[in-house]
Amino acid sequence: MTAYVISDVVGLDPELIAQYRTLARASIQRYDGQYLTNVGNTIDHVEGDWQPANIVLLSFPSMKRAREWYTSQEYAPALVVRRTALRRSLIFVAGADES
Repeated sequence: MTAYVISDVVGLDPELIAQYRTLARASIQRYDGQYLTNVGNTIDHVEGDWQPANIVLLSFPSMKRAREWYTSQEYAPALVVRRTALRRSLIFVAGADES
């Protein structure tokens, strides 16, 4: 029942990024999420026009839990910081075991 949260991230302010990461990490853990990749990992472009800058991949035990995290009071302060810390595209994807 795994769900994935995929972000394509462009950093704007290094100090605010550090603050965002601290806030986000605590909220992700609270909602049973875990980082599968971090910003700065190598991206090997194989096909298509998508040229992501940095990919961050999270997993949650379910799509429900991922949505609860994203709309939570615990994550809300991180979202406020994110507005000026970084630019990103964000999607949720249900794993093959999600019904």
